Amino acid sequence: MSPPSLIDSHPNLAGAAPVALSYELFPPKSPAAAESLWTTIRELESTDPDYVSVTYGASGSNRGTAVELINRLVQETTLRPLAHLTCVGSTAQELADVIGELLDVGVRGILALRGDQPKDGGLPAEGSLRYAQDLIELIRRVEQRRSALLCAGKVAVGVAAYPARHPESPSEAHDVEVLLAKQRSGADFAITQVFFHTEQYARLLSRARRAGVTIPIIPGVMPLTSVRRLTRLGELTGVEPAPELIERLAAAATDAERNRIGVAATVDLANAALDAGAPGLHLYTFNEHASALEVLDKLALPRPRRGIQRSAARRQLAS
Repeated sequence: MSPPSLIDSHPNLAGAAPVALSYELFPPKSPAAAESLWTTIRELESTDPDYVSVTYGASGSNRGTAVELINRLVQETTLRPLAHLTCVGSTAQELADVIGELLDVGVRGILALRGDQPKDGGLPAEGSLRYAQDLIELIRRVEQRRSALLCAGKVAVGVAAYPARHPESPSEAHDVEVLLAKQRSGADFAITQVFFHTEQYARLLSRARRAGVTIPIIPGVMPLTSVRRLTRLGELTGVEPAPELIERLAAAATDAERNRIGVAATVDLANAALDAGAPGLHLYTFNEHASALEVLDKLALPRPRRGIQRSAARRQLAS
């Protein structure tokens, strides 16, 4: 009989894991938007997130500006970019070229997404990939061919998860089966779509774990401060925001009061997810930093202490 290992003898050797923190950004559409975005980037950088995700338009519609933003993040900041990539409307070869380009500029994390179906109701182009699962497998094949360039490292592949039923899905159970298939294809973690009710993340986590999903599922949370944005996202995701929150925001007499109500609701949503076992938080910033930073300030998340290393990196970038 083998003796117990050192790790078995010390089950609490590593202690509690810190809470992961990340943000979502999107490429700017104008010089003025770019200037505002870089103000936000510098403010968010000061919180030392684990990564920032950069969105990618349908069928790669803003590929150039997305890659340019990612390249600047790598070259000019201490931030680690997670590149969104959608597959609908693109062939395997086209996507392999994009993946190679991302790896060449220093990306080591990709969020593999299906993307929106053509708005005209037509079929995707012949030979294009159809599902996120196909894209995950393609990323792994490209990674394997480049293993020497990556020093035998590994690209972190993220996927989407849905606390409420996907608008095109027959059921929440089907959504979990899709998430399990993504895990089997090589996904490392998942980030959820926006949700508006405190119980939704816990229910997703319970369904997923019962089905055999073991990868981290990170709740995606947006600052709930804008009635227009909440209404629009509700239409896009098929998830109705809490009517009482909409009413309170609409009735607020000032922007400051509206912001206070929205931030408090966001903190409640984030805390409910953390209490349910969330390993981190992903904040949808909409390229704005004030509300996101206010939410973080009220959450006071336990975070890794990397100040010395980060400060040194910043000084090196500035020199």
